[in-house]
Parts: sequence; C-alpha cells; structure tokens
Amino acid sequence: MEASSAVNAPVHEYALLPTGEVVFSPELLESCKTNVCGNYNKSWTCPPACESPQEQRGKILSYKQILLFTTVHNLEDSFDYDGMTEGRNLHAALTAELKKLSGAPVYGAGSCPICKDAEGNNRCAFPAPCPFPEHKIGSIEAAGINVTELSKAAGIAYNNGPNTVTFFSMALLNDVN
Repeated sequence: MEASSAVNAPVHEYALLPTGEVVFSPELLESCKTNVCGNYNKSWTCPPACESPQEQRGKILSYKQILLFTTVHNLEDSFDYDGMTEGRNLHAALTAELKKLSGAPVYGAGSCPICKDAEGNNRCAFPAPCPFPEHKIGSIEAAGINVTELSKAAGIAYNNGPNTVTFFSMALLNDVN
C-alpha cells in the first residue's frame, strides 16, 4: 500500500467489505452524548456538529464497499499513554495519506486529526469554520459503527495481544481496481 510507505506506518490487516455488511449501532451514539472520549461538541466530525447518524449511514451505504484497515503499535505497558498517542498519530497520518492518494471519503479512529494546536496536539478548529474541509476525516464511531462488530464482519482482529494498541480506519469505495 503506497500510503503505508509514505508515512512509515505499516498496515497490519485489511479487508474489503460490502457496505451492506456494516452494522450500525445507534446506541453507540449515546456514548458520544456522555462525552466518553472528550470530543462531544468539540469537533466538526463528532456529534452534535457532524452529519446526523441517518445522513452518515445513507452516505456510507451509497458506496459499494469499504476498505477496512488497521495498524498495530507496541506499548511499554497497558498504561503507555505516549505510545498510544504516537500510534494514533501514525495511524492518522496513514489515513490522511490514503485520503490524499485515493480521493475516497475516509473515516478514522476518533475525531478528525488534521488540525493541530501550537504544541502539535490534535485540536479541531471547532466552533470556527473548518479550515480544511477537503481533508477532513470522519469518525467511525460518530457514524454509529461499532468497531468491534465491524472487525468481526471483516475477519480482522480487534485485539492484537497484550501491550499493543490497534487502530482502525475505513475508506468508502465504489470500484476496486
């Protein structure tokens, strides 16, 4: 995968899956409302600012397939926050590179990682207008998709063992060459 070598983030597993096999879980969005991840009402790709669950579902189902892929990152231990952050940043760079190379709509792990603050941390411009709408990366979870169920449907491991973190992204496709 050309995007993988461009950002030095190897794809661990990938699968093509018909969009009709994607399981949408509206109850997942209730977790968003309780601000479990801290991005509720703080990002253009998270509720309530993102498209409604019905709009996102319609968009996703208007495509024939998704390309689901993962990256796996080793951690010093299960509390290695810096390792998790570094892994997420590498995965986000891979997802952004795939979007750039393919032009396909993409969804990643958590909120959009494109904008950064002065310290280099992910910070959406919200509520100011999105400065890079053409680069925006949607959130798989905010689309109402349960990643655990998605991994099962695609035959991809959700958990890759102790002291690792696995990140998922997906691209919407109509034709695969």
